Amino acid sequence: MNPTMTADLSFDNPILSGFYPDPSICRVAEDYYLVTSSFAYFPGIPIFHSRDLVHWEQLGHVLDRPSQLDLDGVGHSEGIFAPTIRYHQGLFYVISTNISKGGNFVVTAADPAGPWSEPYWLPDAPGIDPSLFFTDDGRAYYVGTRPAPEGERYFGNWEIWLQELDLGRMALIGEKYPLWRGALREAIWPEGPHLYQIGNWFYLMIAEGGTDYHHAVTIARSRQLTGPYQGNPANPILTHRHLGKAYPIVNVGHADLVRTQHGEWWMVALASRPYGGYYRNLGRETFLIPLQWEDEWPIVSPGSGRIEERYPAPHLPEAPVPIRAARDDFDQDRLDDTWNFIRTPREPFWSLTARPGMLRLGTKPERLSETVNPAFVGRRQQHRNFVAVTAMEFRPGSVAETAGLALVQSNQYHFRFEYSLRDGQPLLRLVRCAAGEEEILAERAFGSPCLYLKVTARGQEYSFYYGADEACGEALIEKVDGRMLSTDVAGGFVGTYLGMFTSSNGRPSQNHADFDWFEYRGVELFQ
Repeated sequence: MNPTMTADLSFDNPILSGFYPDPSICRVAEDYYLVTSSFAYFPGIPIFHSRDLVHWEQLGHVLDRPSQLDLDGVGHSEGIFAPTIRYHQGLFYVISTNISKGGNFVVTAADPAGPWSEPYWLPDAPGIDPSLFFTDDGRAYYVGTRPAPEGERYFGNWEIWLQELDLGRMALIGEKYPLWRGALREAIWPEGPHLYQIGNWFYLMIAEGGTDYHHAVTIARSRQLTGPYQGNPANPILTHRHLGKAYPIVNVGHADLVRTQHGEWWMVALASRPYGGYYRNLGRETFLIPLQWEDEWPIVSPGSGRIEERYPAPHLPEAPVPIRAARDDFDQDRLDDTWNFIRTPREPFWSLTARPGMLRLGTKPERLSETVNPAFVGRRQQHRNFVAVTAMEFRPGSVAETAGLALVQSNQYHFRFEYSLRDGQPLLRLVRCAAGEEEILAERAFGSPCLYLKVTARGQEYSFYYGADEACGEALIEKVDGRMLSTDVAGGFVGTYLGMFTSSNGRPSQNHADFDWFEYRGVELFQ
């Protein structure tokens, strides 16, 4: 990941573009590590490394084995919520929630690139969004969010709570302490808590207001770990809810803090960049914001109080990371970390060795429209304007067998740019699935099993092209409204994915499609 750096050493937000929500960060000496939520995508919890807080390189995923991550049958916006990463006495800890399968858990690793342990489940930890706090004397504490004990007398009536964690047994012990319910009277969804000890104060920073445009970051402090906590009179310390839905950065919240080795403080937080109206196809992204302390309270983005698109860079040596090539030729022995599956793959449906230099996808019976593990290999949409092209070889053996490109918000909202048969003749078509209802928007006869498929986006206009060569000179359909690829239409918490897929649509099949390469690049201007 390489955000723009200018000659005067400033950087452009976001630092991670596309669907990278709920960032959590920690520093070990001169190295920084960051994780984000992954919901129903496998592998889970992408993990990144940086030495300057601006340039980030993905190390892999924390949950990269089916034994760690059961996503069978979960909805697109279920699965893995809000991980926190911390480092303590030579060991990295990531704590998170599998909202659908097992609840809250901890995994550990000596090396952040892995391997990470099997999950240590915490069955006595109700709620979501867990975090860890380590005291100077080596004790560990779990802090999370749970329903208020009097019951949910209004929607989002939750509270932040604390309990000691025995690291030897990886079990909660002792009393559970309620800490805070947020800054607003009857605040909804106090969540994403993080504890810090700075000087003689314990600080509790949370998100509240829900994950849409009322999202906010608030903070409280106490002289004692277990409270009582006093809210900052200046709360919220960061929000854009007062700036309107037309503001270029919206739904700001769910933050974490880090102090550099030189004493500077920075915040990472999620936010979105809507376009074409209040539509957020890119999902919730990761932003970097400067922070200072005044009167023992944090001042976020001093001078403006909001996330800016550009800031002066941290006072750290600039440390660019390798830029991933726009084109993946599938000539490695494993899939690049860019790629994900939907839900947990229980058997291999893909191969990089069956036909070396190509990605082979078997035509599984599972469909993209079902809550299953379809034969889909995808990556995040990271730009408002982009071009994605692939070279595919596929010979459908029946009307049920399809292969091509897909743009996916969820199983109920997606586009399929697919090659198949009708009346024994091969053809290309674009299928729109909206609210679970499918409609063919365009179709065209095309007789070659070797074809190139291209999708372009210019804002909310998505266009679909094909051809017998890389130029993809034929338009199947242009300027299709893409707003249904936003959570503002589809609901949920995820961003848009695009990638390659096959399916035999419920029928047994031994067929496959071969993809020679896939290219994705953001573009500023279209000719």
